[in-house]
Amino acid sequence: MPGRLRNPKVLAIVLAGGEGKRLLPLTADRAKPAVPFGGIYRLIDFALSNVVNSGYLKIVVLTQYKSHSLDRHISKTWRMSNMLGNYVAPVPAQQRVGKRWYAGSADAIFQSLNLVHDERPDHVVVVGADNIYRMDFAQLLAQHIETGAGATVAAIRQPIAMADQFGVIDVEPADPRRIRAFLEKPTDPVGLPDAPHEILASMGNYVFDTDALVDAVTRDADREGSDHDMGGDIVPDFVDRGEAGVYDFRDNDVAGSTDRDRDYWRDVGTLDAYYDAHMDLISVLPVFNLYNYDWPLYTDYGPLPPAKFVHGWHGRIGHAVNSSVSPGVVVSGATVENSVLSPGVYAHSWSSVTDSVVLDNVQIGRHAVVRRAIIDKNVVIPDNARVGMDPEEDRARGLTVTESGLVVIGKGQLIAS
Repeated sequence: MPGRLRNPKVLAIVLAGGEGKRLLPLTADRAKPAVPFGGIYRLIDFALSNVVNSGYLKIVVLTQYKSHSLDRHISKTWRMSNMLGNYVAPVPAQQRVGKRWYAGSADAIFQSLNLVHDERPDHVVVVGADNIYRMDFAQLLAQHIETGAGATVAAIRQPIAMADQFGVIDVEPADPRRIRAFLEKPTDPVGLPDAPHEILASMGNYVFDTDALVDAVTRDADREGSDHDMGGDIVPDFVDRGEAGVYDFRDNDVAGSTDRDRDYWRDVGTLDAYYDAHMDLISVLPVFNLYNYDWPLYTDYGPLPPAKFVHGWHGRIGHAVNSSVSPGVVVSGATVENSVLSPGVYAHSWSSVTDSVVLDNVQIGRHAVVRRAIIDKNVVIPDNARVGMDPEEDRARGLTVTESGLVVIGKGQLIAS
């Protein structure tokens, strides 16, 4: 037993079945975890990179809605050594307990318990698939084992004024690593003992003793009125039995992190949050640093050539400032500012792209202007077109415009000049 405590056997489960309705039109043709991010990545790459960097190399990804592009990305990118028994396996809804979809994140695990029984781990790490952050789950597991909790929830500090946006963890004053209550979007929260102006919000990442997890999701499956949700039902069950611990994300020390991005975490559940997370990448001192080579982010973007900037005369100068430019991009006599360009983007002469996120293989025509927009894959912006200049005009053309004025163009959507 002491040997197992020093080197416990861990199975990682990545919950990737979310529909992502609030990210429409980006999720019209793909699962939320498959949405591209940061030029060359998919959202799921951040969760998988964290799990792998933590040393956990047996991973199952539970999928459900519109999973083809997600399955394809995992199968092409996330290959482990078969000789060592490591794997990343996408697993669709198997309907092992009835002809139905997953009813919630807890039900997804319940319907997939054969994966747990086959692997027989000591502990199960459960993580979401669509947040932007770096985290060493081994440190979360170490506290979990030390405290003897049946379940431990990773939590991030947030201003108390934002408590009504999160699942909030109320800690035991005498032991801040124990959960006294789990509150769903409270309007009258109590601040932390060491920081009355802050609360702990659940990150949707957990570690469980295997037997405790199996017991909890099995009992939950038969519980009337349950939403079968990990945060809303399973965690409160552990709290009620005095077996729930909390891990403060502030204590997580990831290799290569800086004071600026050490406890960075973004829930990109809305179009504006997705856009803001991109803007966090491109400042001179980025809020989230993609250039941390000690804790790499893994992905695969195919056999693409280097980015190219061409033309430099008579005002026809291809250049990009405060921007992230991916392989395969051609900036041909265009101006790009404060933007993220994904692989295969072609910006033609005298076009202008500012404060925007442009996904793969988008063509931006001559003299076109793009301002504060998200453009999904394979869109052609015609010559002389204007995007993001007039919200009413954009809406009239069938484009999505958020309350903040952000313009979003769906995958392959046709744009009138």
